[in-house]
Amino acid sequence: MDSKAGDLFSAEPADAAGSGGVVGNLPTWLSALPHRLWLPKGLSASVAKEWFDRRRATIRPWAGFVDHRKFTKPRNFGELCQRVVRNFDTYNSNYTFIFLGLILYCIISSPMLLIALAVFVGAFYIIHLKSLESKLVVFGKEVTGPHQLGLAGAVSFPVFWLAGAGAAVFWVLGATMFVIGSHAAFRELEGGSEMEELFMEPV
Repeated sequence: MDSKAGDLFSAEPADAAGSGGVVGNLPTWLSALPHRLWLPKGLSASVAKEWFDRRRATIRPWAGFVDHRKFTKPRNFGELCQRVVRNFDTYNSNYTFIFLGLILYCIISSPMLLIALAVFVGAFYIIHLKSLESKLVVFGKEVTGPHQLGLAGAVSFPVFWLAGAGAAVFWVLGATMFVIGSHAAFRELEGGSEMEELFMEPV
């Protein structure tokens, strides 16, 4: 079973850890964790780290992001729309981390959501291990990787429902739209008033 897991799923520990014992900023034990858990490649720590590094490389300085001197009221609807479009493009990575921070806050502040997530992860892990031992067949169809996530979600759905996951999702979306939308609308464009005059369309 070990060889089967090594062939079909995450990369070998030697590839992930490297000769130095550290992948970027990740210690050896963390970079090798997905292999030890037999998780699919799509859920490996290296993929998450690569995505995180790309976002972090394009992030704008937070001091300028929250500089209150750069916030003014738009003069008209055209300027407001121009600010929203341009600021979303400029501060895309900052907004992404704000969104992730709101999700993290929502999960930490709700013990029931933590329990629901633990049930989901545990169900997926058990289903995945069973699929390594033998093919899982449900209603005459083999349960593949994406289907395993769906099956784990179905098993843990009652716990998510009891935890009020729906309300949490709407809270995160509402808070994200308010915080990011307000910043994008009231934050002056990079380059000052000249940039706004250049890109603003009169209404």
